[in-house]
Parts: sequence; structure tokens; C-alpha cells
Amino acid sequence: MQDTTKTHGWARWVQQASSAILQVERLALMVLMGGLTLLILLNVVTRYTGMPIYWVDEAAVYLVVWLCFVGASAMTRLRMDFAVTLLTDYLGEAAARRLKATATAGVFLFGCAMLAMCWLWMDPVGIASHGFDAKEFAADSFNFLYTERTQTLNWPTWVVQLILPIFGIAFTIHAAANLVEDLGLQPRATVAGFDLGNAEATVN
Repeated sequence: MQDTTKTHGWARWVQQASSAILQVERLALMVLMGGLTLLILLNVVTRYTGMPIYWVDEAAVYLVVWLCFVGASAMTRLRMDFAVTLLTDYLGEAAARRLKATATAGVFLFGCAMLAMCWLWMDPVGIASHGFDAKEFAADSFNFLYTERTQTLNWPTWVVQLILPIFGIAFTIHAAANLVEDLGLQPRATVAGFDLGNAEATVN
């Protein structure tokens, strides 16, 4: 056990990074759910009194979007994502383990592809080369991400859509942590702070 840990120290680092991100996501989920509850209550009260606040609906929608992405990332590490086990149920233990690792590798590659997409879409090098002048950048690249604003909150659109690269980074690191465990490079880590643990533990 000691030799394995020493040889695959990078795998332990991946697990530790995933655990740290998961704890941040846990706090973020609590804050987002609390904020969403307050916005819904505020919306009900102001509408009932005949003084609705026009930006509350849009803010609630964005909170739900962020909740979905943060929750999806956390569920990946908790292994609560959807899985079809019709094939693995009929395979031997070794073959099922290899197939599971292959599926986890596919999840990791999807995360890498999403990060590449976010890099091309948000183009941080391009906007920096234009001195962070959004209008000049949009005129040259026809990428209007940094010039658009939300309808009622009047926030820059890119601020709201930052959840995509944030999700991509967290999702990819979680997938990498799952992969090193499925490949046997590190023992399965115990996840703290979540009552459900993971889907496998729940089922068993």
C-alpha cells in the first residue's frame, strides 16, 4: 500500500483536489439554495402587496442554472450520476471493472472537451490582446459575449456564464479522481459532508 501511494502520488493529489472542490461545492449549494428560497419568498410577498420587483424572476432563473451545474459536478464525484448497468450485470467482476473505468474515462474526456470549448468560446487570450476592450474585440472576432448584458439585472452576460468553465474544471477534476480510483491507482476515498455518500453505497 505504501509503495502504491508513493508511486502514484499524483493520483492522491487529484483526489485531494477533488475533495477540496467538493467541499466548496457543498457550501455553494447551501448558499445558492438559501438565496433561491429568499428570492422566491420576496417575489411572493412583493406580488401579494402589489409591488413586484421586476428583476427577481431573472435572478431566480440564474440561481437555478448555477444550482444545476454545481449540483451536477458534485453528483459526478459522489457517483450519483445516471448509469445503465444492463451489460455490467452480466459480466465478471474484472470485466465489469474495466468497462466501468472505460466509461469513467469517457466522462473525463467529455470534461476536457468542454474545457476546450469554453476556452475557444470565452477566448481570454483574444480579449486580453484587445486590452479588454469588449467592443473592439467583438468587432474583430464577431464574439459578442463580452458586450451583451442580461435583460433586467443588466449584468454582463459573461459573468453569469462563468458557471460553464467553473463547472468544466470541477467536473473534469472529479472525473479524474473517479478514474484513478476505478483504475486502482488509489483506494476509494471517503467523502465527508454528504449524507448520501454515493449511489453505490446507497444501493448496497
